Amino acid sequence: MRFLIPALLLAASAGAQNTTIQVAEYAARRDSVAARTGDAIILAFGRREPVNHWPPFYQNPHFRYLTGFLESNAALIMVKRGTSLTSTLFVEKPDARSALYLGDRKTPAQVAQELGMQARFTSELQQVADSLVKTGLPFYVVPDAQSNEFIGRDSLSYQSSFIVGFRQRNPKAKLVNATPIMDQLRARKSDAELAIITKAAEVSARAHEQVMRVIRPGMKESEIQAVMEAEYRKLGADGPGYSSIVGTGGNSTILHWPASFRETKSGEVVLMDVAAYFDGYSADITRTVPVDGAYTPEARDIYQIVLDAQKAAERQIKPGTGRSTPSDSAYVVLKQGLVKLGLIESPTATFDPPFGLCPGNWANPDGSCPQWYLYIYHGFIHGIGLDVHDPSQFGSVPGNLFGNQDAFTIEPGIYVREHVFRDLPDTPRNRALIAKAKDVVARYKNVGVRIEDDYILKDGKLIRISALAPREIAEIEALRKKAVVQ
Repeated sequence: MRFLIPALLLAASAGAQNTTIQVAEYAARRDSVAARTGDAIILAFGRREPVNHWPPFYQNPHFRYLTGFLESNAALIMVKRGTSLTSTLFVEKPDARSALYLGDRKTPAQVAQELGMQARFTSELQQVADSLVKTGLPFYVVPDAQSNEFIGRDSLSYQSSFIVGFRQRNPKAKLVNATPIMDQLRARKSDAELAIITKAAEVSARAHEQVMRVIRPGMKESEIQAVMEAEYRKLGADGPGYSSIVGTGGNSTILHWPASFRETKSGEVVLMDVAAYFDGYSADITRTVPVDGAYTPEARDIYQIVLDAQKAAERQIKPGTGRSTPSDSAYVVLKQGLVKLGLIESPTATFDPPFGLCPGNWANPDGSCPQWYLYIYHGFIHGIGLDVHDPSQFGSVPGNLFGNQDAFTIEPGIYVREHVFRDLPDTPRNRALIAKAKDVVARYKNVGVRIEDDYILKDGKLIRISALAPREIAEIEALRKKAVVQ
């Protein structure tokens, strides 16, 4: 998901230290990184001050995890030798002119007092890093991309540009990617983190409930977004955890449709993948509701299949469950549902895809792809936390098992595009599929349904922390009927 997140102004008003997670926890995190590198130099970089007016500044997750420092243009150097670990935060020198726009920056003395780390100005960063090369220790570099999804394309970040110059000046220095270490540490959330994530989910759920009370035919997608974001901001959230996705009618079948000016129409559904960023942590909730007071029979059919699939995945999750087990259970329900509706011929039936449509992990040796992929085309489970797609124990720790202190989503979906067959090659296999399913597609066209909830595993129990957002058909219709008649 694309990100539009807060915050240097938040840092200026509230202080550069996260007030929920204690300074001692940040120190323990740095100790844990150093314990995994052995004797080494560890480099981490915050995010630069934006050079445009939107999105505003927000701290990158790895750096926030290690420091709790929320100002831009900062960096961290840790030196581990034997039992000794020193951490130095490099901060931008206060500037009287910039302060008029962004507020006062922290001085090294203030950083030392508030965060318990020695601090210097970033103007000294290059000299200090270069001087440490003579120690002969390896340099572990913590990436500053928002998440692993973007590391390969994030070549102009603070860290990337610094490392280019560092390599040129120090060609013999050994550089090690610290991503695996950071991912494994961030995967298991602390109690303090779970409390913040739970709060983010609760305020997001309240926003979903509120918007269910006000949607009416003719309301623009952007208006729905505004209602949702206003509600969770009113409840204390910092801002959106990612670009709000609001799609009605055919837009509901596009996975990351950004809210536009399209108006909702009677007989349609509106899919809302919207959640808050609260104290540095993001929730991720999706609800699909009728524009009218009740779902059409077609939307109801698909919604119930998706809901049953989500519940099937829920039943599988406990500490020690393998990563793929809940998704496999959800797939069984979804595939059977598509067969029952007549959208696919069987759970194993295939079609011949156009170039680029079917990912390699789904393609068969003959180049064909499962028919269900025409309507189901994203993963169902991912971690949440400092990033909306955060490391998890089932995704980032060897063994890939769910464990206590995991935080994650379950988000199955079915999307029936009006032109689902339009770009398929003219082959015998495809002609047979189209002949059997085209009338069914015409009936269910432009219905996209995704249901996404947030969960934590705590003391062996699966807790749905987004439960304040109604998800049962009867609950949603009860709210919708009141809204439509008002």
